[in-house]
Amino acid sequence: MAEQKDEKEPKQILGPSVMTRYEKARVLGARALQISMGAPPLLESKATTPLEIAQEELSEGVLPITIRRRLPDGRHQDIPLKWLVKNQAS
Repeated sequence: MAEQKDEKEPKQILGPSVMTRYEKARVLGARALQISMGAPPLLESKATTPLEIAQEELSEGVLPITIRRRLPDGRHQDIPLKWLVKNQAS
């Protein structure tokens, strides 16, 4: 059971400590699709398009999404999106 605790509280994040542009595109695209299919927005917003709403949700850090980063040797790490957003400069 000690192994599971290590996965939930990583000592070091694999890869960059911010979202890559590929991760950001994937998250925004997936969330915009959800909104366009009728999912309720997580924030009150004046934005009109699903993509703009998704961008606001991402910048506020309210999306309950986890990024899974995999390495070529088969290891992986699950990183909550809010950890990566708080480290992001813009």
